[in-house]
Amino acid sequence: MLSSSPEETEALAGRIAQELRVGDVVTVAGELGAGKTIFVRGACRALGVTAPVTSPTYTIGHRYEGEPDVSHLDLYRFTGVSAAEWGDLEPYFEAAIVFVEWPEAAGSALPAARLHVRLEHVDPTTRSIRLDGADARLVERLGRADPGVRHRNRPGDERTRRRR
Repeated sequence: MLSSSPEETEALAGRIAQELRVGDVVTVAGELGAGKTIFVRGACRALGVTAPVTSPTYTIGHRYEGEPDVSHLDLYRFTGVSAAEWGDLEPYFEAAIVFVEWPEAAGSALPAARLHVRLEHVDPTTRSIRLDGADARLVERLGRADPGVRHRNRPGDERTRRRR
C-alpha cells in the first residue's frame, strides 16, 4: 500500500491499532526518515495516547498511558541484545502493546511479533507500507481493507496462504 502523507500513514496505523491487544508486538522497520515514528504515533493516538509521541532513539524506550498502555522501543543504537540489556527492555513488554523500531538490531531476542511493518521511500513524499505476519486472522482482517497485506505461510500449516 502507498501513503502520500504523514496523515495517511497515521490513519493506516490507527486502523491497525484497533486490531491489537495487550501482549502484541509490532516491529516497524525501514530506512531513516521513512516514517516509522509517524506510524507509531498514529497507532498510539488510536489507542488513546494523548502525550507527545517522539522517537526514543536516545532513551531506547517510552511507555505511554493509553487504552491499553503502549510501549515504543527504538533499537537503532543496538548491535544486539545481551541478557543484561534484555533485562532493561523486558518491563516494556509487560501489560502493553509494544512497537519496536529497528527490530533487526535485536536479532532473535525479541518476543515473537504479531505484525511486521516495513516502510520504504518511493519518492520524497510517498511511502510504501508493507504488512506481514503469521497471524492469518489479523492479516485477513487487514487485507480486506488493503489487498497488499499478506501473511507468511507457517511451516506445516496448509490452512494459511500467501496474499499479495
